[in-house]
Amino acid sequence: MTNWKRTMWILWVANFSITAGMSLVIPFLPFYIQSLGVHSLPAVEQWSGWIFSAQFVMSVVFQPIWGAFADRHGRKIMLLRAGFGMGIVTGLMGLVNAPWQLLLLRLLNGVFSGFISMSVSLQASITPDEHSGRALGTLSTGAIAGNLIGPLLGGALAETFGYKGVFYLTGLLLCLASVIVLFFVHENHTRATTKKKREKTTLRELRPLLPVFFASTFIQVGMMSIEPIVSIFAKTIYTGSHIALIAGLVVSITGIANLFGAPTLGRLGDRIGQRKILILALLMAMLTYIPQALAHNLTVLLIGRFLLGLFIGGMIPSLNVLVKKLAPARIMATAYGFNSSSLFLGNLIGPLLGSSVAAAFGIRWVFYVTMVVLFFNAIILFFNKKLDSPQTVHIN
Repeated sequence: MTNWKRTMWILWVANFSITAGMSLVIPFLPFYIQSLGVHSLPAVEQWSGWIFSAQFVMSVVFQPIWGAFADRHGRKIMLLRAGFGMGIVTGLMGLVNAPWQLLLLRLLNGVFSGFISMSVSLQASITPDEHSGRALGTLSTGAIAGNLIGPLLGGALAETFGYKGVFYLTGLLLCLASVIVLFFVHENHTRATTKKKREKTTLRELRPLLPVFFASTFIQVGMMSIEPIVSIFAKTIYTGSHIALIAGLVVSITGIANLFGAPTLGRLGDRIGQRKILILALLMAMLTYIPQALAHNLTVLLIGRFLLGLFIGGMIPSLNVLVKKLAPARIMATAYGFNSSSLFLGNLIGPLLGSSVAAAFGIRWVFYVTMVVLFFNAIILFFNKKLDSPQTVHIN
């Protein structure tokens, strides 16, 4: 097995552990906030949006910094920093007794975040261009599978062991991912640039990537606007028992579809171009929000969420391939750091937008606002045809 394939599968396992751990808490986060003394529905929605977004506030700032550090000192050390740091902080979240304490810990978690983006950067740096879509699409299924298993497992564990116990388990899973990287991922890092050359790494060199960064932000705004409160929406149309488990199913069913969509769209992107895949995925994802917005029973909501998952799985891998092809090799980790920062900015804005719209107009309006965001992004990409052939772009 070639080195890039071997590393891909090792990182797949690590990414699975990271995302499974982080997504364990998503389905019951609003309920955990209620257990901390917040009871009115508008207040729960607002706290859910702020707490879910808090991690991304610091991530937006620190991702380019960690990316530049990785270009100088290696990506593996950044993976270990992220994994062990997030593992310890997440475990501490099980000890809080007020929502503001949870908010502060989520902010601190943002300082350590970036495991997935750095694993993508490492994989991209060793993968031949002709296999980039396949490799990064396959690698993304590790995170997708974790996001699939995590909510289902989290809902079941929350009912069995309580909310706090799930935070402790999450911390262990994050540390496990770090141990996998420590012993099984090997990197031969070479400091390819001198200090003088690094000082010339300016926004001018990253200018061709600005449309990608823009798309990353607004894709995440669209995707994350509903995520923190979709379990609340499920509760409004489902009155049966085992609500935590049902909430986990609603969150994770998109991951089931992602497992099919991500590698398929990744391979297709290698053949027809990543920009075309992004436009297709955005438009089709926009349409899948219609049945979700109109859902008055759990079955319709689940169908809409599944259809959504078929298309969103191809978005982030396509953006990652574009970063690889557009970024100068010597600052690739920096470029991925900026792209990760753009994603986290979307992760920050999306839940705040969604929770604010839900509190002001009702949860169903969040779906319609999301549709507008995705359509706007597709239009921007449609007119940016330079992304069709990024391999021809040279940056001096």
